[in-house]
Order: sequence, then C-alpha cells, then structure tokens
Amino acid sequence: MNAAEKLIARKGGVVVNDTTEYVKNCVAYYVAEDTVIARIEVDGVTATDEKANYITTAATAVKAGVLLTPLDSEQHAVFSAITLTSGSVVAIHA
Repeated sequence: MNAAEKLIARKGGVVVNDTTEYVKNCVAYYVAEDTVIARIEVDGVTATDEKANYITTAATAVKAGVLLTPLDSEQHAVFSAITLTSGSVVAIHA
C-alpha cells in the first residue's frame, strides 16, 4: 500500500476513542486530537510494547494531525493493537 492509499484509508478505518485495546492490523494511526497512547503493538507481538519506539516522551500527548506508521513498513510490518489513555486516533486498516 502506498502513502496515498494510506491517507485515503483505501481498506477502511475506525475511530478509536476509548481506553479499550483495539486489535486489528493497521498500516497507520492518524491522531485525530491530542492523544495519550498507553500501548502500541506491532506485528502481533503481544509481549512487547513498542510505544517508546514511536513516542520519545510516552506520557505526553501526541499532537493532533500526526500520522504514525510502522517503522518497518517497507518490510510490510503492521500495527496490530493500540490502547489509549485519552484522545482519539483513526486506525487505518491494512
């Protein structure tokens, strides 16, 4: 999937706006409002929280408008789950 297809959410997406873990393979998370992320899972590795690889100060809100994509997207990595503390993201499906 190229960058334009991610931005238009060619395979759909869902607004995540609660603190329940959202589990679905996603090519990106679009931060819709200032959001504090509790946990990010990549490629279904449930034992590892990858949040620190994407957010340098994990307890600080990520500002609205940020598009998070997997670091190894060229290797077809996907986000597999996200948990929020506050705010909302659009999970763009893989």
